[in-house]
Amino acid sequence: MSVRFLGWLDQMVGMKAVSVNVGMLHYVLDHVYGAVVHRTNISPPFFSRGWGGSKLELLERMIKQLFPDVEGQNWPPTLMQPSWKTVWESKSACLREGMFKTPCDEQLLSALPQESHTGRVAFLVPKCVPPDRMSCVVHLAGTGDHTFERRLRLGGPLLKENIATMVLESPFYGKRRPLLQRGAKLLCVSDLLLLGRVTIEEARSLLHWLDYEAGFGKMGVCGLSMGGVHAAMVGSLHPKPIAIFPFLSPHSAVVAFCEGILKYGTAWEALRQDLGVQDNATTLEEVRERMRNVLSLTDVTRFPIPKNPSSAIFVAATDDGYIPRHSVLELQKAWPGSEVRWVTGGHVSSFLLHNGEFRRAIVDGLNRLPWKESSPV
Repeated sequence: MSVRFLGWLDQMVGMKAVSVNVGMLHYVLDHVYGAVVHRTNISPPFFSRGWGGSKLELLERMIKQLFPDVEGQNWPPTLMQPSWKTVWESKSACLREGMFKTPCDEQLLSALPQESHTGRVAFLVPKCVPPDRMSCVVHLAGTGDHTFERRLRLGGPLLKENIATMVLESPFYGKRRPLLQRGAKLLCVSDLLLLGRVTIEEARSLLHWLDYEAGFGKMGVCGLSMGGVHAAMVGSLHPKPIAIFPFLSPHSAVVAFCEGILKYGTAWEALRQDLGVQDNATTLEEVRERMRNVLSLTDVTRFPIPKNPSSAIFVAATDDGYIPRHSVLELQKAWPGSEVRWVTGGHVSSFLLHNGEFRRAIVDGLNRLPWKESSPV
């Protein structure tokens, strides 16, 4: 989406409407944005190459393994060792970029595009403060967020609160995007599950590195929209208490692709043809039901309750055309002690206007965590 169009949306949201219901305006803006992005021929729709065949079956099996038989049981993260280079440094802060080989096992690596095998992070850290008296939040990508820039802008002002920001470049995005993929439009349904599964693995390993190698006193994970779903999964599965910040995000990808605006950007006919290779009578309703069944694996309410749910703060929009209110409340209900904060706006307008509320949630959620025992009081 062009900067000019987003600027126009920003002006529209900022106008004082006298005779127009403001909430309806935000909702309409979401649909205008969605119409331009998803109902035009600017780029192909999501999943234009179908379900993903045997890869989808593999991912379905592997994601089911994320749900432990014993409550509170989590598999340990893999310790990685990124290689770092300094991008810039000032008297008060330092920005580094790191590269690492994704810590996924051979099964995941075989399914992952070669371009996504190497991970990249940006790491913005305050100076003159010992790590054990600092916090760090890992920021995960929302749909279409291919660069570090937006998330670094969100985290930058938190330096004065002694909060560092680590930004992960998602598989399938940025320099990790497969050659044939256009923008954020994943080619197969299996790619969506693979993106999520690898992001979980990488984020947990980065949090492990921040804890054991860098020695940070507190950790958190956040994300906007799709990134918020992944942040909730990471926080749920991490073996230690961390702060969790899902912003403008649903409890499941089912909501985004089967209920919200993204359903208009999905290649339902291609999916119908792929599903009905041996049965041309397959209906679109059957295709949508299959999609619901597959994406039910992303339902975070099925995941374990985080170790410290009181440090989970959701920020949701009152008039979100992508994420209905009930979806946010489902996850909040599943995590007793967690908090929902509502901002006035839609999905797009809140993305543009409410970074201050996102930062406030990050500060408050981290304050609800104790410092590591080894840290001086």
